[in-house]
Amino acid sequence: MKRRNCAPNTVKNYLNMIKHFVIWVDVPVEEVTHATVSRYIDYLMKKRLVPRTVNCHLDGIRQFYHYLKEEEGLTIANPIRKSHMQKMSRPLPRHLRDEQVKNFFEVVKGPRDRAMFMLMLRCGLRVEEVANLAIGAIDVNRRTVLIEDGKGAKDRVVYMSNDALNVLAAYLRVRPASRARKIFLVEKGTCRGQPISIRGIQKRMEYYARKAKVRVSCHHLRHTMATQMLNADADLSTIQDLLGHSSVKTTQRYCRISNLKVQRGYFNAMEVIMQRGAGNPNNLVGSE
Repeated sequence: MKRRNCAPNTVKNYLNMIKHFVIWVDVPVEEVTHATVSRYIDYLMKKRLVPRTVNCHLDGIRQFYHYLKEEEGLTIANPIRKSHMQKMSRPLPRHLRDEQVKNFFEVVKGPRDRAMFMLMLRCGLRVEEVANLAIGAIDVNRRTVLIEDGKGAKDRVVYMSNDALNVLAAYLRVRPASRARKIFLVEKGTCRGQPISIRGIQKRMEYYARKAKVRVSCHHLRHTMATQMLNADADLSTIQDLLGHSSVKTTQRYCRISNLKVQRGYFNAMEVIMQRGAGNPNNLVGSE
């Protein structure tokens, strides 16, 4: 996984899932069968893991057995079948309404936290991208942010709106002096002055969500940015580039939620249809 340049968190999660399986299984890994895997799935489901998480566990086990065969040279069959994978629904991305965005940011008072969440809302940054953001990645004059080694080990450039730039500048003016390259630092406790972690940012989000009584996560702000841009007539290709999606199909999912383009197109077309009287029930003969 390191050769494939997988993110450290991805490597950690996969190793953790393999560890859980190896501890649970009651036979040597060479003797694991399809039936063993089925029992493990039942075990995971009893723990109330969602299908997506179960599939992540199965994928980790599948890759582990692939490694044993290809890298270690073991004569071993992979016990994971396609039929083991759980069927998953594909819920639409959740976004915030304008009043929810307003209510949320009204309770976010600290300059650091406002800057972190504004970068998610206006630039579409993922939480790990905010946590890893370095001072050298900001170009104030061009109003750009360079995202290095983002998801899929891809770099991309995003842009800052005026309000995002102002909020970030306000934080940088009061940011404690530090040798840390990363912008956002822990403000309290024993880790004060060190870069804030992904989990640290998520905890701040959870705190403000409770305070504002708004159901929101870091990723919801990213979804909100995409939806707002779509409704402001931005091209899908533009949104795709800003979000760093590999496929436009991922971006197209936003077209299915709160798409004012579709709404406007529908009502405009209906006005034309009704003016022509085409298919108007009132113009049809009701009896033979």
